Amino acid sequence: MNSWINLDALWRIAVVGLLTGAGLPALFAIGVRALNPPAGGGEAGEAATGRAAVGPLGYTVAGLCFAVVLAAIGWGIYVIVNHS
Repeated sequence: MNSWINLDALWRIAVVGLLTGAGLPALFAIGVRALNPPAGGGEAGEAATGRAAVGPLGYTVAGLCFAVVLAAIGWGIYVIVNHS
C-alpha cells in the first residue's frame, strides 16, 4: 500500500459524502412525496383536484423526513461555526 493514502479516512469521507450528498436530498424527496400521494381511482377521500387526501401517516412520514434534514443542516452549521 502507498503510505500517503489513508484508506480508512478515504472510506469514511466516501460514506459521509454519499449520505449527505445523495441521502439528504433523497430523504427530502421522500417527505415531499409523502405529502403528495398518487391519484386514486375515484375514492371518497379525494379532493376536488382528483388527488388523494394526505392521511396522518403521510404527515408523520413527511415531518420525520423534514426534521432529519433540518437537524443535519443545523448540525452542519454548528460544525462550521465552532471550527472557525
